Amino acid sequence: MGVEPFDSGVENHVNDSIDAKCGAQAVRRAAARIVPFLVLSYVLNFLDRVNVGYAALTMNADLGMSATAFGLGAGIFFVGYALFEVPSNLILHRVGARFWISRIMVTWGLISACTAFVRDTTGFYAVRVLLGVAEAGLFPGVILYLSYWFPAKDRARITALFLFAIPLAQVLGAPLSALILHTNGWSGWQPWRWMFVLEGIPAVLVGVLVFVFLPDRPARAPWLPPAERDWLVRHLDMERDAVGGHPSLWRALLDLRVFILSLAYLGIVYALYTVSFFLPQLIRDLAKERGTTLSPIEIAGPVAVVYALAAAAMWWWSRRSDRAGERIWHVATPAFLGVLAFVPIATMPSSTVAVLAGVVILSVGTFAALPPFWTVPPTMFVGSALAGAIGLINSFGNLGGFLGPYVTGWLKDLTGSFHGSLFAASGTLVFAGLAVLTLDKLARVARPAAARA
Repeated sequence: MGVEPFDSGVENHVNDSIDAKCGAQAVRRAAARIVPFLVLSYVLNFLDRVNVGYAALTMNADLGMSATAFGLGAGIFFVGYALFEVPSNLILHRVGARFWISRIMVTWGLISACTAFVRDTTGFYAVRVLLGVAEAGLFPGVILYLSYWFPAKDRARITALFLFAIPLAQVLGAPLSALILHTNGWSGWQPWRWMFVLEGIPAVLVGVLVFVFLPDRPARAPWLPPAERDWLVRHLDMERDAVGGHPSLWRALLDLRVFILSLAYLGIVYALYTVSFFLPQLIRDLAKERGTTLSPIEIAGPVAVVYALAAAAMWWWSRRSDRAGERIWHVATPAFLGVLAFVPIATMPSSTVAVLAGVVILSVGTFAALPPFWTVPPTMFVGSALAGAIGLINSFGNLGGFLGPYVTGWLKDLTGSFHGSLFAASGTLVFAGLAVLTLDKLARVARPAAARA
């Protein structure tokens, strides 16, 4: 009787199973080590960017600023930010994330703290522009950095973990900012001035820690076991090779798909910053219409609830996108919630509950669209082309961060309420969903053409 040959299919299955477990462990270990650092960095980043919304509750009166002037100052941040996004991301790709993210954090923390020294509207505008220049490159740099570390199938979930920093900054930052504003200040300074100092200095300290502890790529991570390090390097190299085409930087920057993604992101960011900069003032005004005056601490509660709901929706939707392996419709579907956000505000504009319900729906749609959105560029480009494309998308898209606050402030002064501003934000979110769907249409046209070739 002959000996039965060993079933190579079983052997391959066992090897694949071991390989998959190694990969899953590598992703978990890398996420546990670097994502908390990135989340903390972006919590501080977003807090230093939008705490001006809380400062406005008392700062506007101290500096004699109208809602339009404040909206311009809040949004002008994005002028400096947009101009330096692409160069900053290219520098990060060249010199490494550890050094460049550390540099960004130290400079923005110092400039944010210097907002405490402004004496008039002109000084406020100048500091906001400089803050935008200092912060340029952090967000697109982290999105690029995540593509160095995590496979495509896990990227929406990992990106969502990083983007938790935005609602977390509001959930934690709202009561923190409110508590500081609730004090009488120290050494003759108004509380809002101390708020900028106390919330700016931590960014400098964390920037130093980033330089010490954040590795540039998996190959340089001493805390990864060799087998897991090799798996990440091999798997990520295979994904980059599979992208195909490998266009140059300039071809990527002129790519129609990058332009479409930039337009879509502008719509998402417009909605994001309309809510982020003006939600405290909106809640204050809604209370005043009912004859109630809310303190900053009382305003912080509803703000935290809105962002907690948005964060929960973002996490659930990003996991669904990873499980489905689909991105375009997972961006478009929550963006279309802008239509539903419009309904309660338009039909019951005098109802506080209806207006807040519209804000919650708008926030949920905005945050849920973000993680799958940022998984799309790495499927199109690699290397410096990817760095430039992400930088350009974020740069152009963040013009919505300028338009949103400015138009919101202008409409508030013009109409006396925030209702028109919320309608505009709902519309830009729907526009973003429609824009992203054109990518799906382009892909459908390209596939038959490629098949014929």
